[in-house]
Amino acid sequence: MNSAVTNMMLMFGLMQLSKKIPFEDPNVVMYARLAYILSNVFIFALYLFARYKVTKANDLTTLKYVEQPSPFGGNTEKKLVTTTVKEYDLQQISSAVKSSFFGIAILVFMHLKLGYTNPLVMQSVLPVKSAIEQKIIQIHVFGKPASGDLKRPFKAAGLFGAPGAGDVATDKKAIDEAEKSGSGGVKEE
Repeated sequence: MNSAVTNMMLMFGLMQLSKKIPFEDPNVVMYARLAYILSNVFIFALYLFARYKVTKANDLTTLKYVEQPSPFGGNTEKKLVTTTVKEYDLQQISSAVKSSFFGIAILVFMHLKLGYTNPLVMQSVLPVKSAIEQKIIQIHVFGKPASGDLKRPFKAAGLFGAPGAGDVATDKKAIDEAEKSGSGGVKEE
C-alpha cells in the first residue's frame, strides 16, 4: 500500500485515539511526553546506526547524476553532481536528521507555547514510521539491496507518491549534456 495512504489512515486512527486520552491528568501528559521523547531517541539511534554503517562500508564508488532545477528557485539550469556513494548516503542521513529537528521544534512550540497535547500522540508514531521507511535506512539498517526504488540517487517522491519536482537524471545522455553545458565537474562535498 502507498506510504502516504497508510500515513493518512494511521493519522486518522491516532487522532481518534488521542480524543479518548484524558490529557487533563498531568500523569497522562507526562507519559505522552515520555513516549514522544523515546520515539525521537529511537529515530536518532536509527540514523546514528545508519551513519555508522555508511562510514564502515566506506563505499567510494563514483555517483554521477544531474539535478533538475527547483520549480520554486530562480535557477533554471540543470546541475551535474559528481560524488561518492558514501558522501551521498551521509548527505541523505544529514538531511533526514535536519528534518527530524524541524519537526521537533514545531511540536515543542505547539505543545509548550500553545498548549496542544494531542500532537504528542501522533508525533510519537508517525516520525518513527517515516524514519523506518526512509530509503537510506532500508539499505543500511535493514540490509535491502540498493536496486529498484532503492537505487541511488533516490527519486524524490512528491505529494501522495507522485513523481517529485527535484528528480534527478542518471542517464548517460543527460550527464553528457550537463558536462558540455558548463555545469559539469561540480564535485559536491
